[in-house]
Amino acid sequence: MYKVFFIIGFSTLLTSCDVRKKDKPANPIALHKEINDPTTVEIIDSLYDFGKVQEGEIVEYSYRFKNSGDKPLVVSEVSATCGCTVPEKPEQPIKPGEIGYIKVKFNSDKRPGEAHKTITVESNANPAFPPLQLKGTVIGNQ
Repeated sequence: MYKVFFIIGFSTLLTSCDVRKKDKPANPIALHKEINDPTTVEIIDSLYDFGKVQEGEIVEYSYRFKNSGDKPLVVSEVSATCGCTVPEKPEQPIKPGEIGYIKVKFNSDKRPGEAHKTITVESNANPAFPPLQLKGTVIGNQ
Protein backbone atom coordinates (compact mmCIF):
# COMPACT_ATOMS: atom_id res chain seq x y z
CA MET A 1 0.00 0.00 0.00
CA TYR A 2 2.81 2.40 0.88
CA LYS A 3 4.49 1.61 -2.45
CA VAL A 4 1.35 2.70 -4.31
CA PHE A 5 1.17 6.01 -2.40
CA PHE A 6 4.89 6.55 -2.92
CA ILE A 7 4.67 5.90 -6.66
CA ILE A 8 1.61 8.15 -7.05
CA GLY A 9 3.21 10.90 -4.96
CA PHE A 10 6.53 10.69 -6.77
CA SER A 11 4.80 10.70 -10.19
CA THR A 12 2.76 13.76 -9.21
CA LEU A 13 5.90 15.53 -8.03
CA LEU A 14 7.75 14.82 -11.27
CA THR A 15 4.91 15.93 -13.52
CA SER A 16 4.12 19.09 -11.53
CA CYS A 17 7.67 20.45 -11.59
CA ASP A 18 8.50 21.81 -15.02
CA VAL A 19 12.18 22.65 -14.82
CA ARG A 20 12.57 23.20 -18.54
CA LYS A 21 13.57 26.66 -19.61
CA LYS A 22 10.58 28.65 -20.88
CA ASP A 23 12.58 31.04 -23.07
CA LYS A 24 13.53 30.07 -26.57
CA PRO A 25 17.27 29.64 -27.02
CA ALA A 26 18.97 32.47 -28.84
CA ASN A 27 19.37 32.01 -32.54
CA PRO A 28 23.19 31.99 -32.92
CA ILE A 29 23.04 33.08 -36.57
CA ALA A 30 20.79 36.06 -35.83
CA LEU A 31 22.85 36.98 -32.74
CA HIS A 32 26.07 36.87 -34.80
CA LYS A 33 24.51 39.21 -37.38
CA GLU A 34 23.46 41.67 -34.64
CA ILE A 35 26.93 41.67 -33.08
CA ASN A 36 28.48 42.57 -36.43
CA ASP A 37 25.85 45.19 -37.24
CA PRO A 38 27.07 48.37 -35.48
CA THR A 39 24.82 50.83 -33.71
CA THR A 40 25.37 53.80 -31.40
CA VAL A 41 24.96 54.11 -27.66
CA GLU A 42 24.28 57.02 -25.32
CA ILE A 43 25.77 56.48 -21.86
CA ILE A 44 23.47 57.79 -19.12
CA ASP A 45 25.63 56.70 -16.16
CA SER A 46 29.38 56.16 -16.53
CA LEU A 47 30.52 56.93 -12.96
CA TYR A 48 29.04 55.86 -9.64
CA ASP A 49 30.49 57.25 -6.42
CA PHE A 50 29.11 55.15 -3.58
CA GLY A 51 30.58 57.47 -0.92
CA LYS A 52 31.63 55.72 2.28
CA VAL A 53 30.69 52.17 3.26
CA GLN A 54 31.71 49.89 6.11
CA GLU A 55 34.06 47.07 5.21
CA GLY A 56 32.02 43.99 4.32
CA GLU A 57 29.08 45.84 2.75
CA ILE A 58 27.91 44.94 -0.75
CA VAL A 59 27.45 47.91 -3.08
CA GLU A 60 25.02 47.42 -5.97
CA TYR A 61 24.43 49.78 -8.87
CA SER A 62 22.90 49.59 -12.34
CA TYR A 63 24.57 51.70 -15.02
CA ARG A 64 22.08 52.93 -17.60
CA PHE A 65 22.62 53.34 -21.32
CA LYS A 66 20.36 53.99 -24.27
CA ASN A 67 20.53 52.47 -27.73
CA SER A 68 20.61 55.67 -29.77
CA GLY A 69 21.12 53.87 -33.07
CA ASP A 70 18.79 52.15 -35.47
CA LYS A 71 20.01 48.55 -34.96
CA PRO A 72 19.76 46.26 -31.87
CA LEU A 73 22.56 46.84 -29.34
CA VAL A 74 24.19 43.58 -28.25
CA VAL A 75 26.38 43.58 -25.13
CA SER A 76 28.60 40.56 -25.69
CA GLU A 77 30.78 40.75 -22.57
CA VAL A 78 31.37 42.77 -19.40
CA SER A 79 34.38 42.49 -17.10
CA ALA A 80 35.81 44.26 -14.08
CA THR A 81 39.32 45.05 -12.88
CA CYS A 82 39.11 42.64 -9.93
CA GLY A 83 37.09 39.70 -8.65
CA CYS A 84 35.48 41.80 -5.92
CA THR A 85 33.41 43.55 -8.61
CA VAL A 86 30.93 41.40 -10.52
CA PRO A 87 29.14 42.94 -13.51
CA GLU A 88 26.05 41.43 -15.18
CA LYS A 89 25.26 42.14 -18.82
CA PRO A 90 21.80 42.23 -20.37
CA GLU A 91 21.00 38.86 -21.91
CA GLN A 92 18.79 40.20 -24.71
CA PRO A 93 19.67 42.81 -27.34
CA ILE A 94 18.56 46.36 -26.51
CA LYS A 95 16.20 47.62 -29.20
CA PRO A 96 16.67 51.07 -30.79
CA GLY A 97 15.45 53.79 -28.42
CA GLU A 98 15.34 51.49 -25.37
CA ILE A 99 17.35 51.80 -22.16
CA GLY A 100 19.53 48.94 -20.96
CA TYR A 101 21.28 48.24 -17.68
CA ILE A 102 24.60 46.79 -16.58
CA LYS A 103 24.24 45.71 -12.96
CA VAL A 104 27.39 45.70 -10.81
CA LYS A 105 27.99 44.26 -7.33
CA PHE A 106 31.08 45.33 -5.38
CA ASN A 107 32.06 43.31 -2.30
CA SER A 108 34.00 45.59 0.07
CA ASP A 109 35.06 42.75 2.39
CA LYS A 110 38.78 43.01 3.27
CA ARG A 111 39.23 46.06 1.02
CA PRO A 112 39.58 49.08 3.32
CA GLY A 113 40.65 52.38 1.79
CA GLU A 114 39.93 54.09 -1.49
CA ALA A 115 38.19 51.93 -4.08
CA HIS A 116 38.34 52.62 -7.79
CA LYS A 117 37.03 49.89 -10.09
CA THR A 118 36.67 49.90 -13.88
CA ILE A 119 34.05 47.93 -15.78
CA THR A 120 34.76 47.19 -19.44
CA VAL A 121 31.86 46.63 -21.85
CA GLU A 122 32.19 44.90 -25.22
CA SER A 123 29.34 45.40 -27.66
CA ASN A 124 28.45 46.27 -31.23
CA ALA A 125 28.39 50.00 -30.35
CA ASN A 126 30.44 52.30 -32.55
CA PRO A 127 32.08 54.25 -31.03
CA ALA A 128 32.72 51.70 -28.29
CA PHE A 129 31.37 51.90 -24.74
CA PRO A 130 33.61 54.04 -22.53
CA PRO A 131 34.88 52.34 -19.35
CA LEU A 132 32.35 52.49 -16.50
CA GLN A 133 33.76 53.67 -13.17
CA LEU A 134 32.86 52.71 -9.59
CA LYS A 135 34.53 54.56 -6.73
CA GLY A 136 34.23 55.30 -3.06
CA THR A 137 35.81 54.73 0.33
CA VAL A 138 35.68 51.54 2.38
CA ILE A 139 35.98 52.20 6.09
CA GLY A 140 37.87 49.39 7.80
CA ASN A 141 36.48 47.54 10.80
CA GLN A 142 38.35 48.31 13.99
